[in-house]
Amino acid sequence: MKKDAAAIFSLVILLAFMGYMIYDAFRAGPAVSNTTSRPGRDYEADWEIKKSFNVPSGSLSSVAAGQDGNVFVGGGLHVSAMTKDFKELWSVETEESITALAVSGDTVFAASSELIYLISPSGKLIGEWGPYEADCLITSVSASPRYVVFADAGNKRIFVLNKGGEVVTMMGQGNERFVIPSPYFDVAVSGNLVFATNTGYRRIETWSIDGRKLSEFGEAGTAPGAFCGCCNPVHFAIVPQGFLTAEKGINRIKILDKEGKFIAFVSVNNDFNQSVPLDVASADGETIYGANSFDNKLYVFKRK
Repeated sequence: MKKDAAAIFSLVILLAFMGYMIYDAFRAGPAVSNTTSRPGRDYEADWEIKKSFNVPSGSLSSVAAGQDGNVFVGGGLHVSAMTKDFKELWSVETEESITALAVSGDTVFAASSELIYLISPSGKLIGEWGPYEADCLITSVSASPRYVVFADAGNKRIFVLNKGGEVVTMMGQGNERFVIPSPYFDVAVSGNLVFATNTGYRRIETWSIDGRKLSEFGEAGTAPGAFCGCCNPVHFAIVPQGFLTAEKGINRIKILDKEGKFIAFVSVNNDFNQSVPLDVASADGETIYGANSFDNKLYVFKRK
């Protein structure tokens, strides 16, 4: 009797396992050949790496470009300012690890997971905002003359602040929610518009400053104008041409116009770690910076 029971139990386990395998095969869709695992190999970039810089402080997570040509980098417990030739202007230590940077006017805004540090042009800490909500995970910050906006991947919301650090609008509530499967959630503010990634849907959305969704673009795929994988684009910046975007999975950087149409690859046939995307920044659309947290290098891209 015991042997019969054991046999029946084993058969049930085997059938359950086979059922799951069949279900998983249908769920996953058709198999993809290894020859398409790096689709970027089919394309060429119109830009190239002109130089790179090893960040002295070691850890690197983010980059911002100032209109005056200066470059700001952050990561670990530090924020540094440099000239375009990588001559250090100042470096300041912070109490929490830096996750994102923005610069507007004479102020640098450096975000940790729950705080925003305000830094003067001479590298002095002049203020600290937050925390704004429990379980906060700030992954992006952007600033304009009137507003500071940050993306909270922990709560999947965007906060719009005035220049006093007070919340004036929140986005991602009600019916218009953000789907953020991984801790990458980017945002940018320009005038009275807020641009945000909705990575689970592979798109960039446009919102009014008072929290109304206006439009969106983006689709899933590996085509030049599409966004690959489960959750992209992970980083983007506003440039004169439109949008500068970075993806993970197939680590590529590209420029899209203001309607989301593909213009050019900045980097596609590269040796970057495919799962570690570069944070990107550019003040003029001509010099593009990529902060690589995998090798702690800042890369400078120029047109070929």
